[in-house]
Amino acid sequence: VQLVESGGGLAQPGGSLRLSCAASGFTFSDYDMTWARQAPGKGLEWVSSISKDGTFIAYDDSVKGRFTISRDNAVNTVYLQMNSLKPEDTAVYFCVRDWSRGSSMYRGQGTQVTVSS
Repeated sequence: VQLVESGGGLAQPGGSLRLSCAASGFTFSDYDMTWARQAPGKGLEWVSSISKDGTFIAYDDSVKGRFTISRDNAVNTVYLQMNSLKPEDTAVYFCVRDWSRGSSMYRGQGTQVTVSS
């Protein structure tokens, strides 16, 4: 299992970023996928999940209405469009498979998102 995140960077408050996660080493379309984040000094926090066929989507209340998760099973990629960014969105963002398995989850190396003026 390999998950490679990209698209992070520095954004101003109110700005936008689009994260991508390229998956390989497994049948991508067989798995629900999750975005999670970890802010400095805090634990890993669930952000959003999407079902294997994209028909079921859920968001944490802190990002609802601002972030949009999507996936393209043809290219084995899951995305996170982040709009109206806030300083409290600053974190390392991870693409995760098997979120519900806790310590047995698979995740990528993460991509840093910093929201600051």
